[in-house]
Amino acid sequence: MLASYFFGDPGDLPPILIAHGLYGSARNWNVIAKRLSGKRRVVSVDMRNHGESPWADSHGYADLARDLAEVVAAHGGVADVIGHSMGGKASMALALAHPGQVRRLVVADIAPAAYGHTQVQFIHAMRRLDLSALDTRRDADEALKAEVPEDGIRAFLLQSLDIKARRWRLNLDVLEAFMPEIIGWPAPGGAFKGPTLFLSGGASDYVTPDHRPAIRAQFPNARFAKIPGAGHWLHADKPREFEAALDVFLNAPD
Repeated sequence: MLASYFFGDPGDLPPILIAHGLYGSARNWNVIAKRLSGKRRVVSVDMRNHGESPWADSHGYADLARDLAEVVAAHGGVADVIGHSMGGKASMALALAHPGQVRRLVVADIAPAAYGHTQVQFIHAMRRLDLSALDTRRDADEALKAEVPEDGIRAFLLQSLDIKARRWRLNLDVLEAFMPEIIGWPAPGGAFKGPTLFLSGGASDYVTPDHRPAIRAQFPNARFAKIPGAGHWLHADKPREFEAALDVFLNAPD
């Protein structure tokens, strides 16, 4: 079972399940999870090979979908699901494979498509970091700066570094081996006919008009919205706007 974190009390509506993206963790979503929990229970998880969840030898979307299905089954059998990036693809795979477990689906800045930009360079940078020479997170930040000059990306990656244990909370070997699957899309059959929101960053190019035919084929009740000024990490760039969009969509009358 995935490591799960709970916010708020169960209510009349199903719980909200949050699935983070590649190299992330549930802790990246703590603030948003707390703010969404005023009306019902929110469950945020560490995906496999991330955070405090078990490490596994595989990391395909069928695997990730089964993990999420197990969490939903343990918490009432149906949920509203929010997934970002890799977590968005995992959430789409869940909805396609187990449509009865998903009431509403929010896919944050990703499409059901294969992408050409690998993220393996960050694995190489993390692996080359000499953890034995680091005593503080500031040391790690300085050491990583040469290979990851972007402050925001570096800070994001370092959230998965356990300084005391001198280890990454990421299964770097498996994530590297499965990178083609992570940036790809297995094109599972079927369609999820429930309400679906594809919520994108206005400054991001991850979801384009060219993706809409594939989206419509698999998610015929899809709606589309953009958050102006937000990039791929739209929940971090514009958290209040992101929360407002979720509140309107998830709590609208059936």
